Amino acid sequence: MPPLTAGQALPDGNELASSLRPSIGPVSVEGLTRLSGGASKETWAFDAVAADGTRTGLILRRDPPGRPGEPGALDREAAALGLAHDAGLPVPEVLLHSAGPALGTAGMVMRRVEGETIARKILRDDAYAQARKVLPGQLGQFAARLHALELPAALPQPDPVATLRQQLDSFGRPSQVFGLALAELERQQPPAREPVIVHGDFRLGNLIAGPEGLRAVLDWELTHAGSPAEDLGWLCVKAWRFGVEPPVAGMGSREELLAAYRAAGGAGISLAELHWWEILGTLRWGVICLSQAFAHLSGAHRSVELAAIGRRVCEQEWDLLLLLDPDAAAAAAAARPRPSSAPAASPAMFGRPTASELLDAVREYLTGSVLPGTSGQLAFHARVAANALAIVARELELGAFPADVDLAGAVAARLAVANPKYFETTPAR
Repeated sequence: MPPLTAGQALPDGNELASSLRPSIGPVSVEGLTRLSGGASKETWAFDAVAADGTRTGLILRRDPPGRPGEPGALDREAAALGLAHDAGLPVPEVLLHSAGPALGTAGMVMRRVEGETIARKILRDDAYAQARKVLPGQLGQFAARLHALELPAALPQPDPVATLRQQLDSFGRPSQVFGLALAELERQQPPAREPVIVHGDFRLGNLIAGPEGLRAVLDWELTHAGSPAEDLGWLCVKAWRFGVEPPVAGMGSREELLAAYRAAGGAGISLAELHWWEILGTLRWGVICLSQAFAHLSGAHRSVELAAIGRRVCEQEWDLLLLLDPDAAAAAAAARPRPSSAPAASPAMFGRPTASELLDAVREYLTGSVLPGTSGQLAFHARVAANALAIVARELELGAFPADVDLAGAVAARLAVANPKYFETTPAR
């Protein structure tokens, strides 16, 4: 288990066991381990052990200490999970949810569903070849069954465009591309649909898969009432394809998704409507990246992970250009700045190693010495830190781009620094 830092103290095991007694009987808590990832919630795995030695695998998800979630969000998440579980949908069973001291912070305990959650493994490992064939259809069916459930009165129904406009205004409209996307969304809004339960974060990365396909849909903290097309559009956002070309979670076509959704009783959603929600979802993820970076920059939550996420904003700007003006994006990609293959100038102004060479040395230490000997959250953050150093090295090497570069060219230049590999996959239209 990675070492704990201040504010990360675990809940008392005896108190946690006592809180679980009404749902699974008398148990002791063993093996509480922090899992990697998760910028907004902490995730811990542990076993509840009965007197006869029977073990029940459980998951604790909770607010990070000092960063409470939105009031009422935990109750809505637990209620939506309960409705889905009672309807027979593949979701974890919630055993306990509490805003009190039992879990250390507000959170919930669920039965652990075995399987794979890491998107890159699901998309690339041979063990999931069959799963990749069936998952797009299974996800369409899941969404249709979820959207058919009775809508609880307590779920909020935000206006997604107005929400994005307000958030961008609060940041001072820092991205011209985001402004163009928002204007396009306001001009071309599809007709309103009868609201349904929207998962709110329905994507690869929030799924558990086995070799046979879908086992569970996770992370319901953003559930709300809204258009059924919202979940489907979010599933198609390029960020959730993790470098693979097919538009539905890197595994299938939009037509396949919509057909499976309709066959399971879902609404007849057109490709044009899905495209609008894909633009909205891409802009939404860009705004989330902005907000997470500002949490670090403001000092509210200093984190190398949140700091690095700020440089992902240009990925979403690029994805929006691909959706709004693919020809301009293609031209900018061809003309993007590239690192020089020439050796460092000698003698260097400040001596050798140069700044870039020092950064390379620290990256080599992180990837060669720190990562192999660590696991969990520490390994994850070491990898993030190494990637952040690579960004700085590329920025030093490429330098400033010309002042007269056009908008697409400016985005391409930022992306060439932040993540040049992102150019390699062009989304299927």
